[in-house]
Amino acid sequence: APARIGVSLTPSYAIQPVTSLCGLLIAHPAARYFSIGRIGEDQLSDYCRKRGINLEEGKKLLGM
Repeated sequence: APARIGVSLTPSYAIQPVTSLCGLLIAHPAARYFSIGRIGEDQLSDYCRKRGINLEEGKKLLGM
């Protein structure tokens, strides 16, 4: 794989380059998924405060 896609593991199993993604996907016919629902206004406010943006920008970023 390193020669084909340019991604490798370090001796401590860290992925290189660090911007690469790795995942293990497991499918099962009996698997069920759930919705986590919409975020509340308090969560939106906290998110915007932490990002240093106003509520309108936050709503736009989150597709609200």
